[in-house]
Amino acid sequence: MEVNHLERFKQELVIAGYSERTIKMYCMYVSALLALVKKDPAQMDRGDLVGFLAKKKEKGASNATLALVHAALKFFFKKYLKNPIVDDIQTPKKAKYLPTVLTKDEVRGLLHAAKKGRNRLLLQFIYSTGVRVSEAVNMQNESINFKERIGKVKSGKGSKDRIIILSKNWSVLAKKYVEKKKVKTPWLFSKKNGKKLSSDTVQRIVRKAAKKAGIEKDVTPHSLRHSYATHLLEAGENIRNIQELLGHSNLNTTQIYTHVSTEQLKKVNSPLDNL
Repeated sequence: MEVNHLERFKQELVIAGYSERTIKMYCMYVSALLALVKKDPAQMDRGDLVGFLAKKKEKGASNATLALVHAALKFFFKKYLKNPIVDDIQTPKKAKYLPTVLTKDEVRGLLHAAKKGRNRLLLQFIYSTGVRVSEAVNMQNESINFKERIGKVKSGKGSKDRIIILSKNWSVLAKKYVEKKKVKTPWLFSKKNGKKLSSDTVQRIVRKAAKKAGIEKDVTPHSLRHSYATHLLEAGENIRNIQELLGHSNLNTTQIYTHVSTEQLKKVNSPLDNL
């Protein structure tokens, strides 16, 4: 019964256009619920779900994780089983942390520390375009126009395509990298056997480069995306252009970078200096 529900649930997520990573996480949480409660989902009540969420919290799950578990259960019960049981179950609000942003010197150090060739080009690509790690590993050669220096992110988050601008210097080096590949593959960045990279592999590449560069911040591929947006804002780029380049459907999501940018704040004189 459990396997049947999980397989159908996964199919619903695929049809709904969720990313591979989200599908994996949602299925993992629903599987954990079914293993714990040991009831047919149609027989579960509110107490079963609250108890499951409470156990997650007791084991140290963050508010952000609880929100993700809640979202998984909501899709499973409301969309898949047509049962609104999750609607009145509240989870704590996610803590609002400012994203990790690297200075330009730190970005230079990180890129230099990455292994020359594919790894360095990959990190340069993420920083220079602001793409998500899932969008980077799914990028295909046919979506890149080196001559015009533009690319297309196909069906990113929210299932909408968008245009990205490519760095002039990066385009020259990346074109040579693609042409020199011994194994022909549709993927812009690939393993030696031509298969595409996983998001976990990119995470490891970033962590290794950050450690080698001596960066003590908690650096992830998403840190490069945050740094891209922040550095554009600090350079005076229009926030609506940044919104479009990042693929944010809501300007409020992009507004976080107005709180992160420090260059304008550093121009403010302390009142103590004017006494």
